[in-house]
Amino acid sequence: MAAAEETAAAGTAAARALDPASSPDSGDCPAVAAPGTLGLTDLPGELLELILCCRSLGAADLGHVACTCRRLRELCQGGGNVWRRQFRERWPSLLKYYSHTEGVNWLEEYKARQGAGLEARRIVASFSKRFFSEHVPCNGFSDIEDLGCPGHFFEDELMSILNMEGRKALTWKYYAKKILYFLRQQKILKNLKAFLQRPEDHESFLEGGAMITEGELQSQVLEAINYVLYDQLKYRGNRMDYYNALNLYIHQVLGRRTGIPISLSVLYLTIARQLGVRLEPVNFPSHFLLRWCQGTEGSQDIFDYIYIDAFGRGKQLTVKECEYLIGHHVTEEFYGVVSSKKVLQRMVGNLLSLGKRESTDQSYQLLRDSLDLYLAMYPDHVQHLLLQARLYFHLGIWPEKVLDILQHIQTLDPSQHGAVGYLVQHTLEHIERKKEEVGLEVKHRSEEKHRDVCYSIGLIMKHKRYGYNCVIYGWDPTCMMGHEWIRNMNVHSLPHGHHQPFYNVLVEDGSCRYAAQENLEYNMEPQEISHPDVGRYFSEFTGTHYVANAELEIRYPEDAESVCETVQNIYSATKADKE
Repeated sequence: MAAAEETAAAGTAAARALDPASSPDSGDCPAVAAPGTLGLTDLPGELLELILCCRSLGAADLGHVACTCRRLRELCQGGGNVWRRQFRERWPSLLKYYSHTEGVNWLEEYKARQGAGLEARRIVASFSKRFFSEHVPCNGFSDIEDLGCPGHFFEDELMSILNMEGRKALTWKYYAKKILYFLRQQKILKNLKAFLQRPEDHESFLEGGAMITEGELQSQVLEAINYVLYDQLKYRGNRMDYYNALNLYIHQVLGRRTGIPISLSVLYLTIARQLGVRLEPVNFPSHFLLRWCQGTEGSQDIFDYIYIDAFGRGKQLTVKECEYLIGHHVTEEFYGVVSSKKVLQRMVGNLLSLGKRESTDQSYQLLRDSLDLYLAMYPDHVQHLLLQARLYFHLGIWPEKVLDILQHIQTLDPSQHGAVGYLVQHTLEHIERKKEEVGLEVKHRSEEKHRDVCYSIGLIMKHKRYGYNCVIYGWDPTCMMGHEWIRNMNVHSLPHGHHQPFYNVLVEDGSCRYAAQENLEYNMEPQEISHPDVGRYFSEFTGTHYVANAELEIRYPEDAESVCETVQNIYSATKADKE
């Protein structure tokens, strides 16, 4: 430890000695020693390089060092160990992108990564101001699509923002996550389109391993797979939560060790093929299966196969047992093998179905993503194009894109003119309304019309009736919802009805709700609210309340002081009670 400290001290001292700004009397070559003494540049090259690689020297220090004399400038060349170490110490996770380090100009790589970081932070910082009042539209990412830097540099900076410690920079983390999600979604779509362009004989389920031709040995392999997967690793079909989208994501299936027939079949098929047993996917209705040939390879006779139910612990079935599984007879075509593209189509179709089941922000996002995937496979599918246009219209995002989709639908199928005309008319009206929108509404607590508002944005609350924890991100002096909502929510049954303040709250279960003042109370044990949109409205969690970000504070300029007073009063009252 002492030796390391001495080396660090020597490095720092060397940097100061070599910095022209800190050595005004050293002349053109500050590294030159006085007559009769040993100068820094008289040291062996290996030792000088070791000093320059010291942790205490940063990029700016190396820049100063390189300006002192020729020998040190040569040691600080971009392709040398000095800048390689600087790059490695600053961004160790990026080294995996350099399979061959020979010939790499580490100084230029350092500059490129530094520039990408500055650009990423500039874009993230701009998002809150640009998109606070609406969800980020698809075209909101247009300035990201043509980055002037390697994409992995940009993504690395986004990850560094997400990994910032503590409960601060919540808004930055919120938008960094959205941008990273967009970039990865675009990469998935690009890879998917490349996959779809490959001929079927080049498609793969991660095949490999030595082929096992003996039927008995194959049977033993399948028995071993069943034992390891279902008995040792405890994989199972998720019967209790069958319609959870996580059951379709392979990485989630691997982590949670549960899934539905199609995802477990893909896993089972991949393992079997790696071990040399050629199973094939069967697009069986209502219950995806695998088949294992017992006759001549490629046989068209459905009775030449054993069918495997990966959802049912790898149980082997006959044709008749397959029909018992779903409760009705099916024709022979449903026992045929399908391509990996068809498997992918069914998985995406399942995601689409799940996205349609509910009307939540999460289900809308799932529906958007699965539609993108489906339309990447079938770009001219009219019904799914129409669904995409309706979804964008419903969410009020990217109206120009809605018009493009509708025009494409009209070209593909003129018989859809009724639905297309309706959406075109209302989309154009939406565009006109956005042009006419006035400035944002600012709410001052001190105004007479807001005198009954008791709570402030950022406070952690508890619902008296339902018991959920939440944080306030907006308020109205009276209920601003329509008559139908008021009737459906039975607001008139409340003692104060709709003539009382109502609050927009983010709930710990991920939902957004509109709660009456009389139904809320302070949470005496405040805790973080794990809601995906917290960062959209707040920049920090202090341990007692959330701090509004710049955009939310503009809309509620007097709430910051109010929330601090409230928290202080609660703390004082709690302390007095204990005493």
